[in-house]
Amino acid sequence: MEARKLYTVADLLAEPDERVELIDGEIVRRPMARGEHGMAQGAAREELGTFNRKSGPGGWWIATEISVAYEAHQCPSHDLAGWRKERMPERPRGVVELTPDWVCEIVSPGHERKDTLTLLLLLQRHRVPYYWLIWPEDRTLVVYALEGDTYRIVATLTAPDDTAEPVKLPPFEATAIDVGYILGG
Repeated sequence: MEARKLYTVADLLAEPDERVELIDGEIVRRPMARGEHGMAQGAAREELGTFNRKSGPGGWWIATEISVAYEAHQCPSHDLAGWRKERMPERPRGVVELTPDWVCEIVSPGHERKDTLTLLLLLQRHRVPYYWLIWPEDRTLVVYALEGDTYRIVATLTAPDDTAEPVKLPPFEATAIDVGYILGG
């Protein structure tokens, strides 16, 4: 039996296809973006954009479709990720090696295991303080916070039931967020 080759970040960077990421040493194609996915990602970026601005609560770099090299064989491309400017004074460039302070994935049909298990465990292991999962088809947002060594769910919001009024969610408690807008309300 031949051993499976574990690809590295260097292999990923040499890949001509830009729609790939490195998960568990395997170069995998990212799922095709559906309308629901794109709308949720764009709305989340827009709603949280105030945290990038000097005129808002500030203090964050929030990026979409950004690759983060956690380990030699782990370099996912996150739908959204954020770094506090106190930890990352300059805006992110290229493949980022500094662990984010917040990650948000929009769950794509057929890729649920990657977002809800593989990435959750990777981010937990690397002590990413906050992890959000958006289920656009179900119009649901689940917010995880790292407590000790384990994530715990701190909020589950479903549109339109739980999203009538803007809410303050970690780590963005400085301003209320219109979750209904993010979830397509």
